Amino acid sequence: MRPRLMFPDADVPPVVPESATLRELVDDLALEELWAGMARGDGRLHMIARAALLAPLTDPAAITYRQEVLGDCLRNESAVRALYELAGRALAEEQKIIRGGASPEARLNGSLRALETFCGHLRRLSAFAAANADGFGSAGFARLFRMIRDRLDGKYLTDVEALLERIDFEQGIIATARLGESGRGVDFRLQEPPVKGRGSSTQRRLKKAGLSHSIWGRHDEDWRMLAAFRGRVLEVIADAADESAGNVRGFFAAMRDELGFYVGCLNLAGTLSRSGLPICLPRPCPPGERAFTARGLYEPGLALRRGGAVVANDVAADGIGLVVITGANRGGKTTFLRSVGLAHLMMQSGMFVTARSLAASVVGGVFTHFKREADASMTSGRLDGELARMSAVVDVLRTGDLVLCNESFMSTNEREGSDISTEIVSALTDHGIRVMFVTHLHDFAQRMRTARPARSLFLTAARGPDGERSFRLAPGAPSPTAHAADLYARIFGERLD
Repeated sequence: MRPRLMFPDADVPPVVPESATLRELVDDLALEELWAGMARGDGRLHMIARAALLAPLTDPAAITYRQEVLGDCLRNESAVRALYELAGRALAEEQKIIRGGASPEARLNGSLRALETFCGHLRRLSAFAAANADGFGSAGFARLFRMIRDRLDGKYLTDVEALLERIDFEQGIIATARLGESGRGVDFRLQEPPVKGRGSSTQRRLKKAGLSHSIWGRHDEDWRMLAAFRGRVLEVIADAADESAGNVRGFFAAMRDELGFYVGCLNLAGTLSRSGLPICLPRPCPPGERAFTARGLYEPGLALRRGGAVVANDVAADGIGLVVITGANRGGKTTFLRSVGLAHLMMQSGMFVTARSLAASVVGGVFTHFKREADASMTSGRLDGELARMSAVVDVLRTGDLVLCNESFMSTNEREGSDISTEIVSALTDHGIRVMFVTHLHDFAQRMRTARPARSLFLTAARGPDGERSFRLAPGAPSPTAHAADLYARIFGERLD
């Protein structure tokens, strides 16, 4: 049994291998802020959110499957949180059971106690499904509740509890065997356990035949032999009980972890909703459409930090392979770039996105190349470092990926930086990789505008006549200046001539 709430045919997200490009992605997009907003201090929820967002889905149908489950969660928040708590309690209580050791008898006893504990929670789960199933409409929840109804009805659980009571062997065990070579016992078989007060048919038959041998327990060796015999007889059933307990434990763990992802989504949605910020379920499009149209797109990390309204942007970049963003310093360019990267990761993990509406083609992966401070170890220059980081990104890029560049190659002069940027961006877009590039390299921006006007979009950070930033981006010709003089005047109280 598996819940299958995140994948129709697979378990929870796989562990994401660490890499330098992944660490940069986490830092550049400030993903820790997003995960903290989902986890609300719960380490497990943080881990689940991290695993889901760093393993983006690339099949629109798989994303839609998860979105439908999320839609059910948003409509049934209290029920979903109760189900998550139920799974967590089942696992927590099972972990409190004291195991006696590694012998077959000890393993059997531990597994029986675990199964007895789980049976109580399976009854609660069955009752929960019967009471709440009608309120859920997604394929994922429908499958889960149908499976619970079909496999965990009252009669089945009663039979399981009766079986657990029988194999507790409180009245001892009965096993049969035959003599093998050298008179050693072989083909041991565990028989029906005796019933309190009257034994069993096998026990009565052996007693009637007078074929019996008693161990009186007067010597340690007697107890060792008896323990070895019981272990040999019980080993098979101990293995079976172990496996059964492990299967039920795995079911509850998978349900807790898969629901944990959606509980994280509910946490984040609740925080954003209280701040009056919109969210929406995006429309995932096939990669070939190169779609990206958003209305009211904002960066969730900034919203969480401010705890209130933030400036949002509209963007229409369907069929566009390159978006170049120029304009005023501190005009919202980097924030916009983060909002695009986060929107892709959130959409492709099956989450809502922080926008009024969004339709985007899925990408194979999201990669970042943001500006960095100089190498503190002084082992390489800034340009060397930038080129090395871009090389690491290029090594893992595939057609259909998305690269977000933030003031890349600004550590050299305008001409050299523009030459490098032009060559790299041209090569990437020619290989079907989408690029969004924030830059103050006016020469580079102009070259791109001249070379590929039909396949590029140019956005500019707006600035009022008095230097005021609106933090909105609008289509327009590349800006030749970053308006740094505005910042100088604001900080030092005098204007540059």
